[in-house]
Amino acid sequence: MPNFVSPGVYVIEKDISEYTATINSSVVGIVGFASRGPIAGVGSQKATLITSPQQLVDTFGEPSEDIKGQALEGALEILEGTNSLRFVRVAGEGNLNASAIAQFGGCPGVLVSGTNANPICTVQTDLGMSAIGSQDLGTSDVKITVTVYDNNRAKVIDAKDYYIHKGTINLSSSEGATTIKALKKVFGGELDGHRVGAFANSSSVDASSFIVGLAAGSGATLEISAGIRNTEGDGAYWSALPLFNPLDFSGAFSAEGGGFPAGVALTASTSVTASGVSIDKRDAGYLVKSLWPGAGYNAGTKTDGTTSGVSFEVNVNGGPATQNEINNNGVAAETFETTLTSGLAFLETQIGVSYAKRTSNYLTGYAVCSTNSSPLDYADLTVTAFTSFEKPLKDLLGSGNFRSQQGDNFLLTGKNAVANPRFVKLVQGTVNLANGNNGIPSTDTSTASVVVGEVRSDGGKTGIEALDDDLLNISIALAPGTGVGNLEAVQNGLITKAEATTNFLALLSPPYAVGRTSDAIDWSNGFGTLRNAAVNSSYAAIYWPWVKVFQVYDGKDRWLAPEIYAARQMGVTDNVSEPWFAPAGFVRGRLTKPSDVEVVLNQGDRDSLYSGGNVINPIVNFPQRGIVIYGQRTSQRSPSALDRVNIRRMMIYIKKQILASCQRLVFEPNDRFTWTRVEQLINPMLDDIARKRGITEFRVVCDESVNTPVRVDRNEMWCKVLIKPTKTAEVVVFELNLTNQSAQLGNQ
Repeated sequence: MPNFVSPGVYVIEKDISEYTATINSSVVGIVGFASRGPIAGVGSQKATLITSPQQLVDTFGEPSEDIKGQALEGALEILEGTNSLRFVRVAGEGNLNASAIAQFGGCPGVLVSGTNANPICTVQTDLGMSAIGSQDLGTSDVKITVTVYDNNRAKVIDAKDYYIHKGTINLSSSEGATTIKALKKVFGGELDGHRVGAFANSSSVDASSFIVGLAAGSGATLEISAGIRNTEGDGAYWSALPLFNPLDFSGAFSAEGGGFPAGVALTASTSVTASGVSIDKRDAGYLVKSLWPGAGYNAGTKTDGTTSGVSFEVNVNGGPATQNEINNNGVAAETFETTLTSGLAFLETQIGVSYAKRTSNYLTGYAVCSTNSSPLDYADLTVTAFTSFEKPLKDLLGSGNFRSQQGDNFLLTGKNAVANPRFVKLVQGTVNLANGNNGIPSTDTSTASVVVGEVRSDGGKTGIEALDDDLLNISIALAPGTGVGNLEAVQNGLITKAEATTNFLALLSPPYAVGRTSDAIDWSNGFGTLRNAAVNSSYAAIYWPWVKVFQVYDGKDRWLAPEIYAARQMGVTDNVSEPWFAPAGFVRGRLTKPSDVEVVLNQGDRDSLYSGGNVINPIVNFPQRGIVIYGQRTSQRSPSALDRVNIRRMMIYIKKQILASCQRLVFEPNDRFTWTRVEQLINPMLDDIARKRGITEFRVVCDESVNTPVRVDRNEMWCKVLIKPTKTAEVVVFELNLTNQSAQLGNQ
C-alpha cells in the first residue's frame, strides 16, 4: 500500500470481483488421416480448430474410403453436436506435396525504332538504316494497325488502328529519336485496356520501342501493318508502308543476344507477324506446390463428374503482368495480379515462396530450373536479383543464384536454354497439381506408430501426443475407424494420454465385425488375438456395435465406429442440458442418422455387456423407438462413482474450472486471507453445479486443518473439496401391489 504523507484526496482501485472462468465442456479432439491440411507437429502446427463442417472439408478435404480410418467422417458427424473440434492430422513417410510447373515464355514483339539491336521484326520509320533503304515520310500521317492473339489463339485486340498525326511528329531522318518518343506515347499507353510495350528498359534497347503482345507462349502472336496517308481532304486514302521482318527469327534472340543473326536477310512486306516463345519446363518454370502434403490437392474428376483438387491458372493481362487464379475443386478461390519485375506485384512476393511467407491458402510458388545432377533435383531460380524479367532469360539461367531443393514430384532433365526471349511472362493456360500423397502407412505397426505420435526434438507434437496441450481444452478424444481406432497400441496410447493429462475422456470401440456379443466382451477383457489386455480406466468408455450411415460424399452406406456417435451425443447433451447429465437413453442418446446396427442386441445381450464386470455401452435398435445409446459406463472395473461417464465428465469439468480460476493465486501469501479467497471462488461454482442437478451436496475446506504448519513451511497451500455427485437413474423399478377391496389406500 502507498504511504500518503501530504494532504489530498487519493483514489485506490482494488479488483475483488473474482469469479470462476467459463469452460467449454464439449471440445472434441479427433486424430487420424486426411488428404489435405496441416499436419500436427510439423513446424509450429498444432491440433487445428474446426468450427463447422464446411471448414473441415475446406481444410482437410472430403472423406474417402481410400483414407485409412474414419477421422474425417467422424468429425463431420460430431460437428452436428458441437461447434468446437480439434483435428489432429497425421501422416507417415511417403507424404508428398502436390505440385506442377507453369511455363515461362516470351511475348511476341515488333521493334518500331530503326536500331537493329535485338529486334524481332521492324516497322521501318527510321531513315538511318541504310542497309534497309530510305523513305522520306515528310509530315504525312502514319497509321499502324495492331491485332493481338493470346496463347490459345483468341483475339485480345482485333485490328485496332493507331495514328501518328502530322504536325505532331516530323518523321524525317534527323529525328529518329523523336520517332521513338512519339511511338512510346502511342504504344506505351493503353490499348483497349491493356498496356502494351510497358516493359522496363534493358541494357541494349529501350523496351518501349517495341509493340509487345499481351500473352507469352508459342501460340501467342502479334500482327502489325502500317499505312501512310497519301492525300488530304475527302480523297485521302492510305497506302501500305513497307515493314521489314528478319526471317526465321520468331521471338528468340541469338545465343549472344545482340543484333540480327548472321546471314539473315531483311525482306519488306506490308505486314509482319511476330510469334511468342514457350520455354521448355526442363529449362525453367514456375513451380507451384500445395501448402501441405496430400492427394486431396491433386486435380482430377470425381465419380459424379465434378472437378476435384487444385489448379493454377494463368490469364492474360497487360504489360509484364498476368492474372493468376487458384482454383479449388473447379471454382476460382483466389486471384493474384503478378509481374516478373520486382515490386509490390512481384510474382514470388505476391504468392509467397514458403509456408511462412504464404499469401495463398492453397499453394506456394517459386521459379526453378534443372541442376543437371539428377532427374529429381531442381534449383530455385533467384529472380529477385534482377530489376526486370525483360532481360534475356539466359542471363538468369547463368546467374548462379541457385538454392538446392530436392524431393518433389516433377522431372527436370536438363537445362537446355534454346529459347532466350525478351519480354518474359508466364504462359497462359492451366496446370493441375499432381502427385500429392497422404502418407498413409501400409502396415498396422507403422500406422500405430504414426497415430500414437511423438514429441519431436523441436518441441512439436504429432498424433495423440498433440492432444497434450492445456490450451486446446479438449474434453473428449477419439481416433476412430478400422486400422486406426481399433489398433490396440492406438487405443492404449489414447487412454494413457487421457490418464496422464486428466483432461479428456477417451472413446473406444471393438473392431468392425468382431463377432457376436460374447466376442465383443472377450475383446474388452483382453482375450483373443485382437486385444491382449483388458481396458480398465475411468478415463475411457467403450461403445458397441457399429452403426450404418449413408455418406453423402460417395453416395454409399458405410459402417461407422460407434464412438463417433458417443462423442456427438456428448456434445448434444452439453447443448440441451449439462455435461453431468448422462449422454444416453431416449432423451439424449437417441441417434437419428444411423439406419441400422451391426448386431441386434436383446435384453440378455445388454445385461451381459453392462454387468458382471463387463464395461461395454450397448447401442440398441429398439422397434418403433429407433437406435439409442443405452449405456454410460466408463471402463473402470471397480465400483465407484467414476464408473459412470456423466460423473467422469463432471470431474474433468470441475478440475478445469478450478485450474482456470485459481491460477492467479500462485505466489499469494499463504494465510487465512488467501484461504478465504479460495473458498469464495470455488463455493459459488459448486453451488451453481448443485443448482443444475450435478451435485447433491458439497463442502470446500481451506483453513488450518488442511494447511498444516508443515505444508505451509513447504510453501504449499491445500484445499479439500468434498462432493456428492448426483447419480443417474439407470434402473427404474415400479412395484405393483394388488390389494383387496377393503384395503385403505389413503386416496380420496
